[in-house]
Order: sequence, then C-alpha cells, then structure tokens
Amino acid sequence: MALPFLDRQEELARLRRAFAVTTGTFACVYGRRRTGKSRLLLEALGAQAAGGYYCSDLREAAIQRRALAAVIAVLLPGFDRVQYPDWEALLARWRADAPPGTVLALDEFPFLVATSPELPGLLQKNLDGGGAKPVHLVVCGSSQRMMHGLVLAADAPLYGRAREILRLRPLGAAWLGEALGLTSARQILDAYALWGGIPRYWELAQPFADTWEAMRALVLDPLGVLYQEPERLLADDLRDSVQANSLLSLVGQGCQRVSELAARLGKPATALSRPLRVLVDLGLIARETPWGVAERDSKRSLYRIADPFLGFWYRFVEPNRSVLEARRLEPVCEAVRLGWGQHVGGIWECLCREAVTGNDVAGLAWGKPSRWWGPGLDRKALEFDVVATSLDSTALLVGEVKLAIRGQEQAIATKLLAKIRQFPGAAGRRLLPVIFHADDLVAPVNGVALIGAEAVLARLR
Repeated sequence: MALPFLDRQEELARLRRAFAVTTGTFACVYGRRRTGKSRLLLEALGAQAAGGYYCSDLREAAIQRRALAAVIAVLLPGFDRVQYPDWEALLARWRADAPPGTVLALDEFPFLVATSPELPGLLQKNLDGGGAKPVHLVVCGSSQRMMHGLVLAADAPLYGRAREILRLRPLGAAWLGEALGLTSARQILDAYALWGGIPRYWELAQPFADTWEAMRALVLDPLGVLYQEPERLLADDLRDSVQANSLLSLVGQGCQRVSELAARLGKPATALSRPLRVLVDLGLIARETPWGVAERDSKRSLYRIADPFLGFWYRFVEPNRSVLEARRLEPVCEAVRLGWGQHVGGIWECLCREAVTGNDVAGLAWGKPSRWWGPGLDRKALEFDVVATSLDSTALLVGEVKLAIRGQEQAIATKLLAKIRQFPGAAGRRLLPVIFHADDLVAPVNGVALIGAEAVLARLR
C-alpha cells in the first residue's frame, strides 16, 4: 500500500509555482535514493492540465527515445508515430508542438545521460532557444554526484538555468506515526532508529506486524529487499565505493577519530580528508566538534554515521554477513536485541539536538546544539549530550539525554547539576538544565526541565 503524501508541502508549492509562470522554466530535483523524489514529481504534475512523466533507465538511446515519445504522445497524439534519429529532433518537436503550460519530467536523468552524454548540451540549447513559450522541463536524479556535475557545477551545461533546485532530504521522525499507524512516541523512536527518514523503507515496513518482524524479513534475511541496500546507495554516488564502504564500516563499529580510521586502514590521516568530506556532503556521515570549538578543528572532531538505517546496517549486518548468509539469523537477532538500547540511544540523542535547533524551549529560541566533551574545572573528563546557545546569546542550554529515567529523575537531575558546576563554558551565563527522556509519567524535578519524547517529536515536524 502506498504511503500518503507526507510533508514536502513547501517543495510541492515551489514546483507548482515554477510551472505556473508565463515563460518556460527549468527545475531540478535530486537527493539520495528512495526519499520520495518521484512521488513529489507526480504530485506536482497532478495539478497540471498537461504533464508528462518519464522514468529513464539504462537502455540504448534509440529505445529510450521511443519510450519517451510514447509518453509525450499521451499529451500530443501522434508524437510517437515518428522515428526520431536523435535527441535534438525529439526535443525540438516537443518544444514546438507542446501547448503552453506543458511540463516534461525526466526522472533518473543520469541514466539518460549515461547512454546519451550529449543530452545536457542539447537541453541547454533547447532551453536557451525556447523564447517566452511557457513549456516547462524538470529533471530528477538519485545520483547526487552526477546531478551536481550535470546541473549544479559551474561548468555544467545546465548551470544557472534552473528556477528551482530542490534537494530532497529524509523525512522527519515525527511523520513515522502517521505513515505506519504508530501510536506511542517510543514505537516511533524504535521504528526511526531502524528506517530513518526514508519513506520507501517505511512503505516496505507497512505490511509487517511490528518493527522487529520487518527488520528480520527486510534487512537481516539475505533474501530481504534491503539486505544489500548500502551497496546500491554507494554505487549511485561513488565511482569507487570500496574506500567509502570501509570508512562506513569502521565508523559503524565505533571508530570515530581520523587517527583511528587512518591506523585501521593503514593510511596517513591526510589521505582520508577528501573521502570523509564526500561522505559528509552526501549526508551519510556527520562530523561533530565540541560546542564552542571551531568546526575546522579536525583534531577534536568525531565522526558518526548520520543515517539511522546505515548506522544499524553497519553495526549489526555488515560484521555478521557470513552468519546471515549461512541462514543463521537467530544469533544475529539476539545480538541486535542486546545492542538495541545503545543503538536507539545514539539516534535519540541526535533527535533531541535536532529538536532544539531554532525552536522554543523555556521561552527562548536556540541555535544549533552540539555535544561537548573535555576536561572539567576539576580536570576530570566531562561530557554533555546537548549544549546550545540561545539566539539572543543570553543563555545556555545544557542537557542530558536518556531513554529511561522513571524512578531515577531526582538522581539524574542531581548528577546533571553537579556536572554543570564543573563545565568551563557555564561561567557568567544564564543556564537552562534539561533532561530529555523517552518515558511516560515521570515526576517533576526542581531546577531541571524535563522534555519527553512526544514534545521532542512535536518539534520535528
């Protein structure tokens, strides 16, 4: 069953606005696979009186031209009765005959270019020579690297011609409840810790009774449709995925510093700067520096897998593939059960930081939080899960993130307040101590704000 169309209202409005202008427009939609790009295009075309959608593949150019001509023929009867010798002839006739307001959407555009490298230049010529006729073109692709090279790079043929450039990112965790009919915040958190914000994964999980059943069938079972998903994802964006796969594997197993990664790979740390930056740009890895430390300070930076699904896969599937391939799923399922709390805890921390960013907490709006780690005033090791400065720079939010606190509220609060007294960054600032938790019905604590999972999810819509 298809999911309802979730979120994306701003992107949808932008595309519809672009298709409504009185001159021809060009738009670009891109992002990692399975984020709902095709669904967005179809929703946008649904509002148009005339719109054609074509999903490209890797067949020969002549076959693709015939297939595209058949799509256009729905709007322009007889368009497919002609044998087009090249793309230039097809595009010229489309622009000449298409009625005003027609939209042509070319999905998986990099596949077309793979067999017809001349196509971006021909589209540039077609767009530049189109005059004021309101005929619209939108291209879409999952390969972020190729879409950048074809449309976004300064030397790309189509550079500077797009009215809208939309990079679709994963959906927020709050939409999972509506997508899968989950009623409790903890159910949503557990599901998000596995599927992340990728709507296609949510759709695949729909028929299953719960997250664990879906995990076993779709991810842990070698026959599952998502068992090899990371390999497909990396193949979309990287010419050589071996090094990227190795880095993700090491980070997924707990190597967080460049020095650790370099030692495990037997390479100088300087050789990893570019591949790590590529993974960060693709949204697969996140680079963290302590609050108050310049982001360019690589010596204090830590790396983590940014996507929950990939974090799960590289933590539990990749190191156990030999066992899983032998069809011995139960030992791996048990390993998942034992490590699940720690995995979910890391995802929960990230969601709590995300929920603070730009939102109101205790009557103040806050900037983007970070973790903080380092020596305290007593020179002992100290760490906080969430530290953020208010947008007016008058206050500091210092928070601890826990999954369960019921019955321990006061003890955790007392420990947090004691830690804050040792925090070097707290001097001279108005402080807001916060405990984030995923429990229900916890007791209030004097001097410390308690923010539960429902409140966190509400801030993530």
